[in-house]
Amino acid sequence: MKLCYLLLLSLATLAAPEAVRAQPKPPLPLPANAPRQPARTELPLERHESEVHVQPLAADSTVVLLLGRDRPLSNKTKFAFQQYDRDLHLRQELPLEIAEEFDFARLCAEGTTVYALFTSHNTPGRLLVAAFDGRVSQTRTQTFDTKLSREVVELKALDGRLFATVLLNDQQHVTALLLDVATGQMQYLPSVYEPLPTQLTFVADAASQRAEYVLSQTNGRKSRLLLKQLTEKGQLVSSEFVQAESERSLITAQLTPPQDTTARLLMGTYSLRDPTYAQGLFATDLRGGANTGAKPPLRFYDFLHLKHFFDYLKPSRQARLRLRTERRLARSVPPLRWHYRLLLHELLPRPNGGYVLVAEVYYPHYRYNSYGSYTGPLYSGIGNQYGSPYGSARIFDGYETTHALVCGFDRAGNLIWDNTFVVENLRRSELEEAVRLQTLPDGRLVLAYLDEEKLRYKLVRGAESSPNDQQVPIQIGAGPADNGTERATETSQADLLPWFGSRFVATGYQHVRVEHGKDRDVFFLNSVVF
Repeated sequence: MKLCYLLLLSLATLAAPEAVRAQPKPPLPLPANAPRQPARTELPLERHESEVHVQPLAADSTVVLLLGRDRPLSNKTKFAFQQYDRDLHLRQELPLEIAEEFDFARLCAEGTTVYALFTSHNTPGRLLVAAFDGRVSQTRTQTFDTKLSREVVELKALDGRLFATVLLNDQQHVTALLLDVATGQMQYLPSVYEPLPTQLTFVADAASQRAEYVLSQTNGRKSRLLLKQLTEKGQLVSSEFVQAESERSLITAQLTPPQDTTARLLMGTYSLRDPTYAQGLFATDLRGGANTGAKPPLRFYDFLHLKHFFDYLKPSRQARLRLRTERRLARSVPPLRWHYRLLLHELLPRPNGGYVLVAEVYYPHYRYNSYGSYTGPLYSGIGNQYGSPYGSARIFDGYETTHALVCGFDRAGNLIWDNTFVVENLRRSELEEAVRLQTLPDGRLVLAYLDEEKLRYKLVRGAESSPNDQQVPIQIGAGPADNGTERATETSQADLLPWFGSRFVATGYQHVRVEHGKDRDVFFLNSVVF
């Protein structure tokens, strides 16, 4: 009898309508330290008919959008600046007239002013800058004919002027371009002119009216760093080399911000013989050398000597790696040479006077497309002249991040602690920051990023171990009270940006499916508070 009942129950389930069988799964319980999402704004936009560029402003706790909508039956895009308050309510919208020849390139901010830079696809080297000041509800534009610039790779504002790092027409050199938005004057900075493949970082401060560049120089076998300090008008103040006396090469580095007049630290990556890949971190106190007249000492930290760098590996593989290294040291064999690439974030000041360095470990990712009549295994062991498997084409598919290294240094540049945020599903088409950082009121750090509809994060307190797999869904509607009546089935161009305090703003396009209503396509803004 019981068997018959179970059989009938199974048949009834199979015959049930699809909507009954496919009940939405209940939401997973949130972690105890999960962030709140107190505000959400949706713009009715489709990804293929619009473009949205987001600039959070910590100075007045607002968010500014540069919004572009495609005009019907036209190739022209209609632009506007929108400003939202801390509760993500629309404060104001100002139209922006942009000629059809210009395409958006870069966005940056200084104080409460947002700068949008556009490049011409008709006239090489022609730039247009649009400035938005929400305090006075005003926009202004300025056009520059730079002649020689081909691509703007970085943009920062200093005292109303823009420092743009540009690739020149010869595609062999990078230089700096100073744009005065108020007067329309421009100048190339001859003190910043380097052949590729130089690496360049840049910090600026309006209060001290200083801009500082760190440029890498290499002869193919060994590399060093060149530090240049400029005024807000681009005039060279000082120039100095930093290099290692041993077989080590300095790859790239970050300087402490110019507004910190009590410290001048340089922290970055170094290599062994091959200037392409990082072997570890280095740090130095530049003021120490200035006070004594001698070269400042460099401190080196091999990745193997960091406590958490290899956390992204399985424990068994970590153990084999360390055992192998110990055996090499016992035989006085040269250390293992690592093959890591690191993207350095700007240094973060700490309340105790020290600094935090965050570096994303990444590698270029490729996919392979078969072609011709080749039908054998893709990885056959036979390669063509470009290193791709025979019968396939290697196509660049973005930069994949494996983990983010976070290190604490004291005011003298000594490494105090290190930690690692192991990530997954994190790939970008451009080499740019993907893992975001904020400081919590209790001194902990939160590292986070968006993985489609999920926000993945890790809370860091020094070298203490903590989970790498914490996540929460991006909230839609009223949140858990919706009981799954609304859910995102597709998320694209998702990003997470630091805002103010311990708050982020999450953004992106979503297709939202509504259980008892009409689906919608939106661009969303979510306030995320830890």
